[in-house]
Amino acid sequence: MAELITADNAKKKGSISTKKSTKVDLTPMVDLGFLLITFFIFTTTMCQSKALGLDMPHDGKPTPIKNSAALTILLGANNEVCYYEGELKANGRNFKTTSFKEIRKVIIEKKRTTDPKFLYIIIKPTDGSNYRNVVDMLDEMTINVINSYSIGDVDEIEKKLVKSTENQ
Repeated sequence: MAELITADNAKKKGSISTKKSTKVDLTPMVDLGFLLITFFIFTTTMCQSKALGLDMPHDGKPTPIKNSAALTILLGANNEVCYYEGELKANGRNFKTTSFKEIRKVIIEKKRTTDPKFLYIIIKPTDGSNYRNVVDMLDEMTINVINSYSIGDVDEIEKKLVKSTENQ
């Protein structure tokens, strides 16, 4: 690896010993260092992006949910949030409208009045909602430590009720 280069100094007359100078060539050592750095850079894993894990449901029978433990949140246009507890009444009596700032209070109140192991929240984004609204609602689930929630499709009755609140 390293090469030892010797050079004879000028010999003095009458001198018994000759002096030699040494010089170590470090070029191969530098090459080896760069090869090792390159190897470690390519073989290590770079910082993995931390994305939200989304578990998709398996095919089969749906899990039954108690009406008293269910909360359905509908995301409308213009950052509007609608919700209802349990099953939607035919006349829409239990259909309420709120904002993103107030929905946390609704979730906390539902969590306080319901056994946490039975609480289930269904998030239903409408066509008018945007991606940020869905992410904000998923963040609310994490902040409020809601373990059972899902993203679902909006029914026709729900669409009509959301549209009627948007027009007001």
